[in-house]
Amino acid sequence: MALNQQQIDQFKKDGFLSPLDVMSPDEAADYRRRLEEAEVRYPGQLVGRHRNNPHVAFPLFDELAHHPVIVSAAKSLLGDDVLICGTVLFVKEAHSDGFVSFHQDATYMGMTPHLGISAWIALTHSNAENGCMRMIPGSHRDEIRPHTDTDDDANILTRGQTVRDVDETDAVELILEPGQMSLHHIKTLHDSKPNLTADRRIGFTIQCYIPPEVRQTKGNMRVQVAAGRDTRGHNEHVARPARDYADFEEACQRRDVVNDDWSEILYTDSDKKRVY
Repeated sequence: MALNQQQIDQFKKDGFLSPLDVMSPDEAADYRRRLEEAEVRYPGQLVGRHRNNPHVAFPLFDELAHHPVIVSAAKSLLGDDVLICGTVLFVKEAHSDGFVSFHQDATYMGMTPHLGISAWIALTHSNAENGCMRMIPGSHRDEIRPHTDTDDDANILTRGQTVRDVDETDAVELILEPGQMSLHHIKTLHDSKPNLTADRRIGFTIQCYIPPEVRQTKGNMRVQVAAGRDTRGHNEHVARPARDYADFEEACQRRDVVNDDWSEILYTDSDKKRVY
Protein backbone atom coordinates (compact mmCIF):
# COMPACT_ATOMS: atom_id res chain seq x y z
CA MET A 1 0.00 0.00 0.00
CA ALA A 2 2.29 2.75 -1.24
CA LEU A 3 1.02 6.15 -0.17
CA ASN A 4 0.01 8.56 -2.89
CA GLN A 5 1.49 12.05 -3.14
CA GLN A 6 -1.51 13.67 -1.48
CA GLN A 7 -1.13 11.39 1.54
CA ILE A 8 2.60 12.01 1.72
CA ASP A 9 2.02 15.77 1.58
CA GLN A 10 -0.65 15.49 4.28
CA PHE A 11 1.74 13.58 6.54
CA LYS A 12 4.47 16.17 6.02
CA LYS A 13 2.02 18.96 6.85
CA ASP A 14 0.30 17.44 9.89
CA GLY A 15 2.83 14.92 11.21
CA PHE A 16 0.28 12.10 11.07
CA LEU A 17 -1.97 10.24 8.66
CA SER A 18 -5.16 8.36 9.54
CA PRO A 19 -7.07 6.15 8.92
CA LEU A 20 -5.31 3.70 6.61
CA ASP A 21 -6.68 0.24 5.82
CA VAL A 22 -4.29 -2.62 6.62
CA MET A 23 -6.54 -5.68 6.87
CA SER A 24 -10.18 -6.67 7.13
CA PRO A 25 -12.04 -6.53 10.46
CA ASP A 26 -12.14 -10.35 10.41
CA GLU A 27 -8.35 -10.51 10.07
CA ALA A 28 -7.97 -8.03 12.94
CA ALA A 29 -10.33 -10.16 15.04
CA ASP A 30 -8.14 -13.19 14.31
CA TYR A 31 -5.06 -11.32 15.54
CA ARG A 32 -6.96 -10.40 18.69
CA ARG A 33 -7.90 -14.06 19.16
CA ARG A 34 -4.27 -15.11 18.76
CA LEU A 35 -3.18 -12.43 21.22
CA GLU A 36 -5.67 -13.51 23.85
CA GLU A 37 -4.75 -17.17 23.35
CA ALA A 38 -1.09 -16.22 23.87
CA GLU A 39 -2.00 -14.35 27.07
CA VAL A 40 -3.51 -17.58 28.42
CA ARG A 41 -0.79 -19.89 27.13
CA TYR A 42 2.10 -17.68 28.30
CA PRO A 43 0.85 -15.86 31.42
CA GLY A 44 2.85 -12.79 32.38
CA GLN A 45 4.64 -12.58 29.05
CA LEU A 46 2.57 -9.72 27.60
CA VAL A 47 2.24 -7.39 30.59
CA GLY A 48 4.50 -4.89 32.35
CA ARG A 49 7.90 -4.59 30.72
CA HIS A 50 7.03 -7.51 28.41
CA ARG A 51 4.60 -5.30 26.50
CA ASN A 52 7.74 -3.77 24.99
CA ASN A 53 9.15 -5.45 21.86
CA PRO A 54 6.76 -8.43 21.76
CA HIS A 55 7.65 -8.82 18.07
CA VAL A 56 10.97 -10.37 19.13
CA ALA A 57 9.21 -13.26 20.94
CA PHE A 58 5.70 -13.65 19.51
CA PRO A 59 5.08 -14.65 15.87
CA LEU A 60 1.79 -12.74 15.63
CA PHE A 61 3.49 -9.44 16.47
CA ASP A 62 6.43 -10.29 14.22
CA GLU A 63 3.90 -10.70 11.39
CA LEU A 64 2.37 -7.31 12.11
CA ALA A 65 5.71 -5.51 12.37
CA HIS A 66 6.70 -6.94 8.97
CA HIS A 67 3.21 -6.73 7.42
CA PRO A 68 3.67 -5.80 3.73
CA VAL A 69 0.90 -3.20 3.73
CA ILE A 70 2.33 -1.42 6.76
CA VAL A 71 5.92 -1.64 5.55
CA SER A 72 4.92 -0.33 2.11
CA ALA A 73 3.41 2.75 3.71
CA ALA A 74 6.55 3.27 5.78
CA LYS A 75 8.69 3.00 2.65
CA SER A 76 6.66 5.80 1.05
CA LEU A 77 7.86 8.12 3.82
CA LEU A 78 11.33 6.77 4.58
CA GLY A 79 12.67 5.26 1.35
CA ASP A 80 13.40 1.74 0.16
CA ASP A 81 15.53 0.73 3.16
CA VAL A 82 13.52 0.51 6.37
CA LEU A 83 14.46 -0.88 9.80
CA ILE A 84 12.29 -1.77 12.82
CA CYS A 85 13.77 -0.51 16.07
CA GLY A 86 10.96 -1.38 18.51
CA THR A 87 7.34 -2.24 19.16
CA VAL A 88 4.86 -1.75 22.01
CA LEU A 89 1.58 -3.49 22.86
CA PHE A 90 -0.96 -1.03 24.25
CA VAL A 91 -3.96 -2.65 25.98
CA LYS A 92 -6.44 -0.50 27.87
CA GLU A 93 -8.69 -2.82 29.82
CA ALA A 94 -12.42 -2.16 30.07
CA HIS A 95 -13.38 0.62 32.47
CA SER A 96 -9.71 1.32 33.30
CA ASP A 97 -8.09 4.62 34.20
CA GLY A 98 -4.92 4.16 32.16
CA PHE A 99 -4.07 7.13 29.97
CA VAL A 100 -1.22 8.59 27.93
CA SER A 101 -0.23 12.21 28.53
CA PHE A 102 0.82 14.61 25.76
CA HIS A 103 4.34 13.67 24.70
CA GLN A 104 6.65 13.20 21.72
CA ASP A 105 7.93 9.66 21.10
CA ALA A 106 11.42 10.84 20.19
CA THR A 107 12.07 12.53 23.55
CA TYR A 108 14.04 9.79 25.29
CA MET A 109 14.77 7.46 22.37
CA GLY A 110 18.34 8.65 21.85
CA MET A 111 18.03 8.69 18.06
CA THR A 112 19.64 11.09 15.65
CA PRO A 113 18.36 12.34 13.31
CA HIS A 114 14.68 12.23 14.31
CA LEU A 115 13.39 10.45 11.21
CA GLY A 116 11.26 7.73 12.81
CA ILE A 117 7.67 6.89 11.85
CA SER A 118 5.37 5.15 14.36
CA ALA A 119 2.57 2.91 13.05
CA TRP A 120 -0.39 2.24 15.38
CA ILE A 121 -2.53 -0.78 14.36
CA ALA A 122 -6.01 -1.18 15.83
CA LEU A 123 -7.01 -4.74 16.75
CA THR A 124 -10.25 -3.39 18.26
CA HIS A 125 -12.23 -0.22 17.72
CA SER A 126 -10.30 2.85 18.82
CA ASN A 127 -12.50 5.88 19.46
CA ALA A 128 -13.14 8.73 21.85
CA GLU A 129 -14.98 6.49 24.32
CA ASN A 130 -12.20 3.93 24.72
CA GLY A 131 -9.22 6.26 24.53
CA CYS A 132 -8.06 6.72 20.95
CA MET A 133 -4.95 8.76 20.23
CA ARG A 134 -5.20 12.50 19.74
CA MET A 135 -2.65 14.39 17.66
CA ILE A 136 -1.58 18.04 17.57
CA PRO A 137 -1.24 18.90 13.85
CA GLY A 138 2.08 20.38 12.79
CA SER A 139 3.79 19.83 16.15
CA HIS A 140 6.43 17.60 14.51
CA ARG A 141 7.91 20.66 12.85
CA ASP A 142 9.02 22.00 16.25
CA GLU A 143 11.98 20.77 18.27
CA ILE A 144 11.53 18.40 21.20
CA ARG A 145 9.61 20.28 23.86
CA PRO A 146 10.45 20.13 27.59
CA HIS A 147 8.95 17.01 29.20
CA THR A 148 8.23 16.51 32.90
CA ASP A 149 8.39 13.04 34.45
CA THR A 150 5.36 12.31 36.64
CA ASP A 151 4.53 9.81 39.38
CA ASP A 152 1.03 9.05 38.13
CA ASP A 153 0.60 5.27 38.20
CA ALA A 154 -2.26 5.49 35.69
CA ASN A 155 0.03 7.01 33.07
CA ILE A 156 0.95 4.22 30.63
CA LEU A 157 4.17 5.90 29.47
CA THR A 158 7.49 4.63 30.84
CA ARG A 159 8.38 7.81 32.72
CA GLY A 160 4.90 9.34 32.73
CA GLN A 161 6.53 12.00 30.56
CA THR A 162 4.28 15.00 30.00
CA VAL A 163 4.40 18.20 27.96
CA ARG A 164 2.67 20.97 29.89
CA ASP A 165 0.43 23.72 28.52
CA VAL A 166 -0.69 21.97 25.33
CA ASP A 167 -3.68 23.64 23.68
CA GLU A 168 -6.05 20.67 23.54
CA THR A 169 -8.50 22.54 21.33
CA ASP A 170 -6.12 21.76 18.45
CA ALA A 171 -6.15 18.01 19.11
CA VAL A 172 -7.46 15.67 16.37
CA GLU A 173 -8.96 12.31 17.40
CA LEU A 174 -7.67 9.37 15.35
CA ILE A 175 -10.72 7.10 15.18
CA LEU A 176 -9.86 3.65 13.85
CA GLU A 177 -11.85 0.56 12.96
CA PRO A 178 -10.33 -2.88 13.65
CA GLY A 179 -7.74 -3.52 10.95
CA GLN A 180 -6.94 0.14 10.32
CA MET A 181 -3.82 2.04 11.34
CA SER A 182 -2.47 5.52 11.79
CA LEU A 183 1.05 6.79 11.11
CA HIS A 184 2.74 9.58 13.03
CA HIS A 185 6.12 11.25 13.15
CA ILE A 186 8.08 10.56 16.34
CA LYS A 187 8.09 14.29 17.13
CA THR A 188 4.30 14.72 16.82
CA LEU A 189 2.61 15.62 20.11
CA HIS A 190 -0.11 13.13 21.05
CA ASP A 191 -2.04 11.69 23.98
CA SER A 192 -4.97 9.39 24.76
CA LYS A 193 -7.67 9.26 27.43
CA PRO A 194 -8.88 6.32 29.60
CA ASN A 195 -11.09 3.52 28.31
CA LEU A 196 -14.64 4.12 29.53
CA THR A 197 -16.21 1.19 27.67
CA ALA A 198 -16.98 -2.44 28.54
CA ASP A 199 -14.43 -3.90 26.13
CA ARG A 200 -10.64 -3.81 25.86
CA ARG A 201 -8.98 -1.31 23.55
CA ILE A 202 -6.06 -3.07 21.89
CA GLY A 203 -3.43 -1.38 19.78
CA PHE A 204 -0.04 -2.58 18.56
CA THR A 205 2.58 0.01 17.71
CA ILE A 206 5.72 -0.26 15.65
CA GLN A 207 7.71 2.43 17.46
CA CYS A 208 9.29 2.96 15.18
CA TYR A 209 10.36 2.43 11.57
CA ILE A 210 13.62 4.20 10.76
CA PRO A 211 15.96 4.62 7.78
CA PRO A 212 19.44 3.08 8.18
CA GLU A 213 21.15 6.44 8.74
CA VAL A 214 19.56 6.85 12.19
CA ARG A 215 22.09 6.39 14.99
CA GLN A 216 21.53 5.48 18.63
CA THR A 217 23.33 7.95 20.94
CA LYS A 218 22.52 6.59 24.41
CA GLY A 219 23.14 2.84 24.29
CA ASN A 220 22.55 -0.37 22.34
CA MET A 221 19.57 -0.61 19.99
CA ARG A 222 18.80 -3.84 18.15
CA VAL A 223 16.92 -3.64 14.87
CA GLN A 224 15.39 -5.83 12.18
CA VAL A 225 15.24 -5.18 8.44
CA ALA A 226 11.67 -4.49 7.34
CA ALA A 227 12.49 -3.59 3.72
CA GLY A 228 15.61 -3.35 1.59
CA ARG A 229 18.78 -3.66 3.62
CA ASP A 230 20.74 -2.03 6.42
CA THR A 231 23.14 0.07 4.39
CA ARG A 232 24.89 1.72 7.35
CA GLY A 233 25.22 -0.93 10.07
CA HIS A 234 24.92 1.58 12.91
CA ASN A 235 22.84 -0.78 15.07
CA GLU A 236 22.96 -4.43 16.10
CA HIS A 237 20.38 -6.85 14.71
CA VAL A 238 18.02 -9.23 16.53
CA ALA A 239 16.58 -12.45 15.10
CA ARG A 240 12.91 -12.97 14.28
CA PRO A 241 10.96 -15.65 16.22
CA ALA A 242 10.05 -19.05 14.82
CA ARG A 243 6.58 -19.12 13.30
CA ASP A 244 5.48 -22.08 15.45
CA TYR A 245 6.85 -20.88 18.83
CA ALA A 246 9.51 -23.62 18.59
CA ASP A 247 12.16 -21.23 19.94
CA PHE A 248 9.90 -19.36 22.37
CA GLU A 249 12.18 -19.64 25.41
CA GLU A 250 15.19 -18.41 23.43
CA ALA A 251 13.10 -15.71 21.79
CA CYS A 252 11.98 -14.44 25.20
CA GLN A 253 15.61 -14.29 26.28
CA ARG A 254 16.42 -12.22 23.19
CA ARG A 255 13.48 -9.94 23.93
CA ASP A 256 14.64 -9.49 27.53
CA VAL A 257 18.09 -8.42 26.36
CA VAL A 258 16.51 -5.94 23.93
CA ASN A 259 14.26 -4.60 26.70
CA ASP A 260 17.14 -4.29 29.18
CA ASP A 261 19.06 -2.16 26.70
CA TRP A 262 15.93 -0.17 25.76
CA SER A 263 15.23 0.51 29.44
CA GLU A 264 18.74 1.91 29.90
CA ILE A 265 18.12 4.23 26.94
CA LEU A 266 14.66 5.43 28.02
CA TYR A 267 15.65 5.98 31.66
CA THR A 268 18.96 7.75 31.01
CA ASP A 269 19.40 10.50 33.65
CA SER A 270 16.18 9.44 35.45
CA ASP A 271 16.14 9.08 39.23
CA LYS A 272 14.00 5.93 39.08
CA LYS A 273 12.72 3.21 36.79
CA ARG A 274 9.22 1.85 36.48
CA VAL A 275 8.51 -1.80 35.70
CA TYR A 276 7.88 -1.00 32.05
